[in-house]
Amino acid sequence: MTSRPWDRAALVPASADRRVPEVVALRANLPTVAELFEFMRDAELRFQTLRMRLEEVSFTAHGETVVSMDVAIQHPGHARVTTTEPGRMTAGNFEIWIGDGETVRTYSGTHRLGTSRPVRNRPRGLDRQFPGTARVYEPVTPLPLETLPELFVHPAGYCQNVLSTGRTWISGTDLVAGREAIVVECDHPRTVEHEVDRPDFHIQLAVDRVEGIITRLIETIGGEVTRAAMVTSLEPDAPLAAGTFDFEFPDGTTMLF
Repeated sequence: MTSRPWDRAALVPASADRRVPEVVALRANLPTVAELFEFMRDAELRFQTLRMRLEEVSFTAHGETVVSMDVAIQHPGHARVTTTEPGRMTAGNFEIWIGDGETVRTYSGTHRLGTSRPVRNRPRGLDRQFPGTARVYEPVTPLPLETLPELFVHPAGYCQNVLSTGRTWISGTDLVAGREAIVVECDHPRTVEHEVDRPDFHIQLAVDRVEGIITRLIETIGGEVTRAAMVTSLEPDAPLAAGTFDFEFPDGTTMLF
């Protein structure tokens, strides 16, 4: 279990010319929570390209909703996330987010709306000698903020700002997408949305033992599942097709900015 809040999300080691993982591979037995968090922090440093598919199921007053996300990454800077809702049988049922490290383009097929804007600036000055909790992880390749792909591939902030604020422990291992994963449990993290700030809120994570990427997230309240997301395909260092990060806005697109 965590004995004190983990605050090393931004302390990424580097060699002379590039960032490197502090923990190359986990030991054979189960790690401590702090050891696992440091392994997870450096997840994106263990691959040059990535293909990943994940599915999220959420349960609300309107019923069950399923969303699928296909992710492609090529360091440094290039990323593409395509989001679809399989249950919505409508034309153009997809959204695209593409970044090249300098510009982000988005397109909604349902609404035929597009955007093209510079990458949002990160907070400045946080490389100084501030406490760990006052610093943020700087990704090699940015992904859309406050999304599952960002959470799964860049889990450092989530470990520091959410999991470390609750009662957290390693409960065992499991298989996710045919790969071994370490299971993490967290009771009542304090830094969460107001709606789930209650003592019976529980988070369970599965973390890929080789890459450190989150491969499953299950949230429950009072024992009832409210959100479940799982990686169904994970391919680190996979070859990417030419044109993976190319995109032209279709005719008739309304550009918001």
